Amino acid sequence: MGNIRLIRNELPAPASGQALAGRAGVPAGVLTLLPGVIATSLAALPPAIQTSLEEIRLRRERPLQVRWSNGEGWLQAGGTLTPVPDLAYTVTGEDLIQTIQALTRSSLYALEEELRSGYITISGGHRVGLVGEAVVRQGEVQTLKNFAGLNLRLARSVPGCARGLIPGLLAGGKPLNTLLLSPPRCGKTTLLRDIVRFFSTGIAALEFNGVNVAVVDERSEIAGCWLGVPQLDVGPRTDVLDRCPKAPGMLMLLRSMAPEVIATDEIGRPEELAALQDILNAGVTILATVHAAALEELIRRPGWAILMEQGFWQRLVILGRDPRPGSITAVLDGYGRTIHQSLRWGDDRGC
Repeated sequence: MGNIRLIRNELPAPASGQALAGRAGVPAGVLTLLPGVIATSLAALPPAIQTSLEEIRLRRERPLQVRWSNGEGWLQAGGTLTPVPDLAYTVTGEDLIQTIQALTRSSLYALEEELRSGYITISGGHRVGLVGEAVVRQGEVQTLKNFAGLNLRLARSVPGCARGLIPGLLAGGKPLNTLLLSPPRCGKTTLLRDIVRFFSTGIAALEFNGVNVAVVDERSEIAGCWLGVPQLDVGPRTDVLDRCPKAPGMLMLLRSMAPEVIATDEIGRPEELAALQDILNAGVTILATVHAAALEELIRRPGWAILMEQGFWQRLVILGRDPRPGSITAVLDGYGRTIHQSLRWGDDRGC
């Protein structure tokens, strides 16, 4: 097992039937979906882990796993973490069935369209990934059955985390074309969401009143929409197109919503890069993210070098894990020249 960072549990588990709501950390709406022993074990985790919890993984007849922002571990009944999987609580088939029934309100058929993508979004913007046996017809996945596990990914906003970055993303009162580069699990979507919120709300101290922002949220990760309504704060001037592929979605919003900024997550397909060119020609600002640990890595990918040569991006924000996940290691201009280095989320010194 890799390095597991544990915090010793010194909190008693809630008594049977004790209310789990109202406590900082694991959202009460999530706890109510889980079987009692799992819910009470999560509620007994130390506050520092609860507030940074990212994933709850249930695998049938296997140990209960949790991941938080800077560690992971196996969870015992009662809330104690252990580095030994065999000592953790074993998720039963009944635990999994009960959780899925609560998630789907006992109607898998009603969520069949979502199940084709392998996950569902629930109230609060949280996402639940599901695995099991795929039902395939004519080469296409229709739904899932015989569920073997799920990954409940908690939606976490960090309001204000982009504050120190915003001054460097504006010029003449107008947002600049900005790309966030990040390895996996470094918080790029969280940072993107907060930039969207600031662009939409405005900042009086910068004499920036805010602009209309349109978001293409293909996987419901930015705004965390549930029944079409954002569950996470993306600002008062933000319109969200949920669960729509990015390339057609960006063009739909360009034609229909008259945005001043279009934001989306994890671009890279050829059709998405082509859509960026259309948006640029329309004079609309782009805010996006991409999986990449460094600019050099990105430029080697098809289609990206020409965007850099054209100076398409006016700001490149590079995220990393040093000294902690989510650290902003550098801010570059569109030609790769360093503007600022080693910023942290919420750094009030600005960019």
